Amino acid sequence: MAGTSGAGLDTYNEKRDFTQTREPRGRKAAKAGRSFVIQKHAATRLHYDLRLEMDGVLKSWAVTKGPSLVAGEKRLAVHVEDHPLDYGGFEGTIPKGNYGAGAVIVWDRGDWVPIDGDYAKGKLEFELKGEKLGGRWHLVRMRGRRGEKRENWLLIKSEDEAARPGDAADILSERPESVKTGRTVEEVAEGAEEKPKPAKPKPGRTRKADEKAPAPRAKKAPMPDFIEPALATLKPAPPTGSKWLHEVKFDGYRLQARLDGQTVRLLTRSGLDWTDRFGAEVTDALRALPAESAIMDGELVVESGAGSSDFSALQADLSEGRKDRFVFYVFDLMYLNGYDLREAPLIERKGVLEELVGTEPGRVRFSSHFGESGSMVLRHACRLSLEGIISKEADAPYRSGRGKGWIKSKCSDRQEFVVAGYVPSTTSDKLIGSLVLGVFEGGALVHVGRVGTGFSQKIAGELRARLEGMRIEKSPFAGKLTADEARGVRFVRPDLVAEVEFRAWTADGLLRHASFRGLREDKAAAEVVRESGPSKVGEPKPQKRRVTLTHPDRIYWPDEGITKEGLADYYAEVWPKIAPFIVGRPLALLRCPGGINGQKFFQKHAWNGISKHISQVKDPGKKAEEAMVAINDLDGLMALVQSAALEIHPWGSTVADWDHPDTITMDLDPGEGVAWEAVVAGAHEVRQRLADAGLEAFVKTSGGKGLHVVAPLKPKADWPAVKAFTKALAGAMAADDPEAYVATITKSRRKGRILIDYLRNQRGMTAVAAYSTRARPGAAVSMPVAWEELDQIGPAYFTVLNTPGRLAALDRDPWEDFHAAARPLEVKPPRRR
Repeated sequence: MAGTSGAGLDTYNEKRDFTQTREPRGRKAAKAGRSFVIQKHAATRLHYDLRLEMDGVLKSWAVTKGPSLVAGEKRLAVHVEDHPLDYGGFEGTIPKGNYGAGAVIVWDRGDWVPIDGDYAKGKLEFELKGEKLGGRWHLVRMRGRRGEKRENWLLIKSEDEAARPGDAADILSERPESVKTGRTVEEVAEGAEEKPKPAKPKPGRTRKADEKAPAPRAKKAPMPDFIEPALATLKPAPPTGSKWLHEVKFDGYRLQARLDGQTVRLLTRSGLDWTDRFGAEVTDALRALPAESAIMDGELVVESGAGSSDFSALQADLSEGRKDRFVFYVFDLMYLNGYDLREAPLIERKGVLEELVGTEPGRVRFSSHFGESGSMVLRHACRLSLEGIISKEADAPYRSGRGKGWIKSKCSDRQEFVVAGYVPSTTSDKLIGSLVLGVFEGGALVHVGRVGTGFSQKIAGELRARLEGMRIEKSPFAGKLTADEARGVRFVRPDLVAEVEFRAWTADGLLRHASFRGLREDKAAAEVVRESGPSKVGEPKPQKRRVTLTHPDRIYWPDEGITKEGLADYYAEVWPKIAPFIVGRPLALLRCPGGINGQKFFQKHAWNGISKHISQVKDPGKKAEEAMVAINDLDGLMALVQSAALEIHPWGSTVADWDHPDTITMDLDPGEGVAWEAVVAGAHEVRQRLADAGLEAFVKTSGGKGLHVVAPLKPKADWPAVKAFTKALAGAMAADDPEAYVATITKSRRKGRILIDYLRNQRGMTAVAAYSTRARPGAAVSMPVAWEELDQIGPAYFTVLNTPGRLAALDRDPWEDFHAAARPLEVKPPRRR
């Protein structure tokens, strides 16, 4: 087991003014012991600091929610600077204005015993012998994302006699007191009401120096009124050069946070006070920041998937009155404690902001930036289906209004449009079917098409009720609509603004494959113009759909608002990618005529009234059986959409050769309590074992909880041979590591383990196709990914809504060589290692 040199105590000392705080000075100890301490720390955010003695220092982690005695429950542990051994006995209050200000108690202490692993390699198993905590524990380092400064670990309790069931009392609530003095952290804080003694100036510093401005060119000034926000100019590509830094573009509401004493206000970009819309949790977090007064620029979001912001989810939460998922990311600081910072360089403002907000996750978070090539940052953002990036001049002051110092680069076409009318739903007289949209050009409203997907059922109903009260008789468009454009439209006053994502503009200036993202009530309709979007030069156009959809506005995914039309648009976009995996194969379909919340049934045989575009094929091994289904072209896929097939599960062989599979699929299905990192590790293990057998492995998300590792085969071996091989592989993994893997489906054996499901690899069995949707909330799809992407996503990260943008941004398809990589299965079943 490796430790570090203890040089981290330099960082500890640099962060503290020991004339202000009673924390011990950082000195490395000569003794070698195994003490541990957990300190409860009521700083900006309440957390618990786990400290393990190694090599004369206390290796330290900030456990945001505190340790849990429930076996398998994971708690985020952010690695922080080393602390001196003397810190293990520290209890008291760190004065306001100092690093980590707040009350501290010694919540637990004792000894720890290493069992397995290596701290330096990011995996440590150990036993705690404390006054409150005991038994075996794990610390596991998570792989960091590019540009991420903090080092995230997971603290996990092992299954042993010291573990508690999930419904047992929480040790944190049961035993809140200090093991050193018996006081709670609140009592320590209450006993520290006396002001600290006046600080003596540090050596070499004068009192005047201690009162210097927080950043270069900051000016002492009264708190200004509302500051008009800085706005980015849209460009097709990010700027180049070292003078630029790049931030992720958030997908939420731009807000200005104003902290003045105990008063917190959240203002929109036009100065509207929306404080009450977002509840007390965000404002309480802002109020808790160590500042008397501040003005911050940021974006309020709801995060979904693997941490990406989602404007549709934000809209849905606001509609439902839900406020527990709001997060406010701050990216600029214009005023702080009597100083106007707008003339200070951006990089300095962000440095002060990061110190103010901290790096721990909470309701208010610092938006970090990247100094790498802007084009590289944009490619990475687009591959992860983010909205885009904002590039900013690092040395520039804060300038209100739209300028050239902030550049916006998008991953897909997306902008605001004026709502000028609607078409009623064909399935309900209480819903809208589509919105009719326009933009202003020279003061005149110009028609740009419709959007008919992306509305949740609730939003569709609310829009119908709202727009009914805004109806007008005459078209608000300057030009006359064609008969097709005007058919079924009910015109409304052009007052509302909708944000819409779309694939491109058609030759006649209309939207193609548009999806509603939400209303922008923070923006005025008169400001909406046609924006120049990303270049589409060289982008292949999707094949034209010829199959007529009945009731195209029928909602299949109610919460996401994805309609039959939206699903057809999705499959038209991904057709070149999905076709090799579903064409000419027997298919099993999960059909959901009423959407994901209605009746569901698997269908592998032809049915009465089946479309002529769906092929009927006979299994030569079962001559008396009724016909099965297959498709040969895009028309066949559109017929599946019309038939409400929300999942497509192909055989691992083709109708040209039913008995010799050309694909192996190993399904990694995690049981309860299994971390995503463990699933990723299991996929790499399967990959290596397949490589040992001479096969190349590819990976995709299942669209559910796990991963599919897929290997292409030259169709030489028959089904019994392939099943024997995959069964032996799964059995070998389960035998080599029975704590991590099982090869049997029995649910009682799967808790805390990953099922290596090999049963997809036998005649008549199927696995969900690459790019197929899943009939589950969230509208996830089974997405082929590169191996190195696995630690940047989650199991249901890619959806119907974000997949087309991802595919457009890829420099190279991670499965581009899938079919060329096919090898014959010529080896004996793998042995145990």
